[in-house]
Amino acid sequence: MIEKRLTAVIQREEHKYVALCPEVDIASEGDTIETARENLIEALELFFEVAEPEEIERRMREEPFITTVRVAVG
Repeated sequence: MIEKRLTAVIQREEHKYVALCPEVDIASEGDTIETARENLIEALELFFEVAEPEEIERRMREEPFITTVRVAVG
């Protein structure tokens, strides 16, 4: 089994947390950050288990570059 390192972006939305993996555009959610993270891992593992190799290749993006920016507000 190969282990792949992917990105998880987790944000609070209303009363839950949403976790997104930008490399394959898969998301999940949970009541806590850890639950959202665990649910995302489960969704990703299921995707890699059932998806055709062509689908994985089509959806797989390069490693995302995540940074912050400063903008004027107001």
